[in-house]
Amino acid sequence: MSSVFVIEDDHQIRQLAVQALADAGHVVRAEATGMAGLQGVIDSAPDIVILDLGLPDVDGRDVLRMIRAVSDVPVMIATARDDESEIIEMLDAGADEYLVKPYSGAELEARLRALLRRIDSGGSARTIDVAGLHINLRSRQVVLDGAIVTCNRKEFDVLAFLASRVDTVVSREELYAEVWREPYGGADKTIDVHVSWLRRKLGETAAEPRYLHTIRGVGLKLITPT
Repeated sequence: MSSVFVIEDDHQIRQLAVQALADAGHVVRAEATGMAGLQGVIDSAPDIVILDLGLPDVDGRDVLRMIRAVSDVPVMIATARDDESEIIEMLDAGADEYLVKPYSGAELEARLRALLRRIDSGGSARTIDVAGLHINLRSRQVVLDGAIVTCNRKEFDVLAFLASRVDTVVSREELYAEVWREPYGGADKTIDVHVSWLRRKLGETAAEPRYLHTIRGVGLKLITPT
């Protein structure tokens, strides 16, 4: 079972997709507009996104680019646009699959299964495991001791960056440059706020840290609990 997010403005097609995927055992969420869909993808971190291009508020090509700016979740384009140049453009822009309308629910689900098989065959290089903490970089999902931890975009990026350098001290300057993509400029408060939120979600405190340790005057370190 996988989590799927459908961004499709046509009510009938959206219902067909949701029903077919749900009947196949997937957990499905859907939105009818590009911006609502983008926010939904960020909030729910699905395993795969099915994206129409002809959306009422913003072109699906722009939605794809915005998704790619914050996530590498697999995206299947499902649209009536069948021009070869458009297909090539979307695949080059980061789409993983392209399905032309009209399609049946059975074909959609089969394409989705095939895409998931290709992803699974790529191995687990896109996950980070530190003791009971599991971070899926592709779906942007965090699981702690078997329970899902809901993180916003920056919280996830901070956690993933520190976890990718487990047991290594990371300076605040480096963390801010990598996550916020801006010069540091003394952004201690910004970092402290996000680390504080993360600690709360990970069930720890600054006084009694489990994963996130502050190295005074140096930076931060995510350690492997003993």
